[in-house]
Amino acid sequence: MIKYLEKDNFEEEVKGKKILVDFYADWCGPCKMLGEVLEAIDEVDILKINVDQFPDLAIKFGVMSIPTLIYMEDGQEKTKNIGFIPKDEILKMTK
Repeated sequence: MIKYLEKDNFEEEVKGKKILVDFYADWCGPCKMLGEVLEAIDEVDILKINVDQFPDLAIKFGVMSIPTLIYMEDGQEKTKNIGFIPKDEILKMTK
């Protein structure tokens, strides 16, 4: 399931969950390409965070380039990837 962060409740959204966080922007071409891949993933929940709306979260997680994917378990970062990657590589991040 893909969910978009719409208010400043990030901690609530990730607490106690295994979740893939996608830092993106609407104007970012590679983010749009990655978004299409993410739509085909049912194996893990996805939280999309627009860096233009939530720059403090991007700074907190050291996001310098987008797209950036971070796999988290109970609010803790487990793996991180910067740039476009195919579905099979995304799924490897979540294992």
